[in-house]
Amino acid sequence: VVRVPDCTQAMTFALARHAHFQAKTSSQGKVYFVGAGPGDAQLLTLKAHQILRRAEVVIYAGSLIPEAVLGHVPGSAIVHNSAYLTLEQVIDLTLKAVRSGKSVVRLHSGDTSLYSAIQEQMAILEREQVEFEVVPGISSFQALAAALKSELTLPEKVQTIILTRGEGNTSMPEKESLVSLAQHQATLCIFLSALLVDKVQEDLLTAYPPDTPVAIAHRISWPDEKIVVTR
Repeated sequence: VVRVPDCTQAMTFALARHAHFQAKTSSQGKVYFVGAGPGDAQLLTLKAHQILRRAEVVIYAGSLIPEAVLGHVPGSAIVHNSAYLTLEQVIDLTLKAVRSGKSVVRLHSGDTSLYSAIQEQMAILEREQVEFEVVPGISSFQALAAALKSELTLPEKVQTIILTRGEGNTSMPEKESLVSLAQHQATLCIFLSALLVDKVQEDLLTAYPPDTPVAIAHRISWPDEKIVVTR
């Protein structure tokens, strides 16, 4: 409300609402990017569990999310499998739901900070002035270390962990090749590289001795997990 004294009746006032203020006071909902963890539903964080229980729309990462995790979603929620959707379709579903005031969960596997492809989605939401929050999850490399009863850092042995992947269809930055990273003799956690095993082994042998312990894990913490410990 703007009160105009009699002496200023001849003046013109221009009023505007800042976009940030408008977004905060609007009735639109909120988007949550949630890391579902490695597979075991009991490894879902308490915060993630609470957000899922309140979700009205859930867009989950296909077969990477076990049914036990989806079991925390209320029956009244609308659930979409993003494996059959393009990025544009995911964004369209998200914007329509959040602008109708709904709570939307974008459910990714593992931890949101590792190979989850959320950066592009967040950039679009920022551009569209949609409020969102990121909820981290336990990563598969942490679940594997726990399954092996192994500490990945050892005093006077190794104090650095490198999280990376082999070079396949997506090229690696020049300074981040496995050959380059192997020179550090750190603990290496290599994601998304099962089909590249021969090349990965070749690259690692440029710096690590052949008897270096190696653990290979498939669907860690799922009921059908497979772990091979070798050299």
